[in-house]
Amino acid sequence: MTKTYNAIGLMSGTSLDGLDIAYIEFSENHGHWNFEIKCCETIKYDFHWKNTLKNAPSLSAEKLRKLDVEYGHFLGISTAEFLKKNKIRPKLVASHGHTIFHNPAEAYTLQIGDGAAIVSHLNVPVIFDFRSQDVANGGQGAPLVPIGDQFLFGDFDACLNIGGFANISILISDQRLAWDVCPANIVLNELAQSLGFDYDDEGKLASEGSCDERLLRKLRGLEYYSKNPPKSLGREWVEENVLPLIKKYSISYQDLITTFTIHIAEEIARTLSNIKGKVLVSGGGAKNKFLINEIIKRTQAEIIIPNENIIDYKEALIFAFMGVLRSENKINILNSVTGAKKSISAGSIVMP
Repeated sequence: MTKTYNAIGLMSGTSLDGLDIAYIEFSENHGHWNFEIKCCETIKYDFHWKNTLKNAPSLSAEKLRKLDVEYGHFLGISTAEFLKKNKIRPKLVASHGHTIFHNPAEAYTLQIGDGAAIVSHLNVPVIFDFRSQDVANGGQGAPLVPIGDQFLFGDFDACLNIGGFANISILISDQRLAWDVCPANIVLNELAQSLGFDYDDEGKLASEGSCDERLLRKLRGLEYYSKNPPKSLGREWVEENVLPLIKKYSISYQDLITTFTIHIAEEIARTLSNIKGKVLVSGGGAKNKFLINEIIKRTQAEIIIPNENIIDYKEALIFAFMGVLRSENKINILNSVTGAKKSISAGSIVMP
């Protein structure tokens, strides 16, 4: 018997592009899942939200809690407007929130977007805070999307997402493994903004610069890359290890962009070195033609760029899927990925 579920997924990534909202219809028959993205939209952050979220890690505990609630109301209002405009009513809304801190080595992570504030604008259950329970169980709390890769994109040998960070999801010996590969747009966007651009559109800035081999060698040598998974990255690691290293080199921002883009391509290609099959690429980096071409040059894998809805909304889609699994009390976080003591059905549920 086929079961159907309609759910909304909300995603805000470290790139600070905006809030992704996706309305998905899922169907399940004896453990086999299918999906259709019915409608989707990105609410671009204005200067206030972009600036506020970027500087949130420096807030006091009281102001951060206040922001948690304010951002929750923003998510709820945005979702309510999306539902009204598209004349839809989902079974649930699943919200990733926006990551402020992620430090599993010290057993904490924080994604703001208070669930009670979200649900105050809606008439359906809201599921949020997907990461903290896994971290409490000794896991990395990331990546979380591999559960969707396993059930929704199982035809691919690997799934690569290039957003604020690049992460990979692979099935090895019937076990799903995944980890963060390297920083990506979290660094590239900051460099592009120093030149007056929001981001490097299609990699045009990278294509016009030169690669600095000295910096590239130093980036290759960062300790994280020699560690075995499970492992994950956060903004804190970038601020401690990458940005100070970049600042040591007196080269143009354009050459920094070129060098770091090639660094991303090298690390991704090294991760794909044993894969000769199909690799699905999503996230904003999938639109960076210079980056994709540099990856293709360095790997034997077949790089698949899907339609724009999958590129832009795959993470929102999978958080909607995680919400559906949570509503059914089914596992939605794999300890083979995160390194936690056990696989769990995670996410706090708030009823309207």
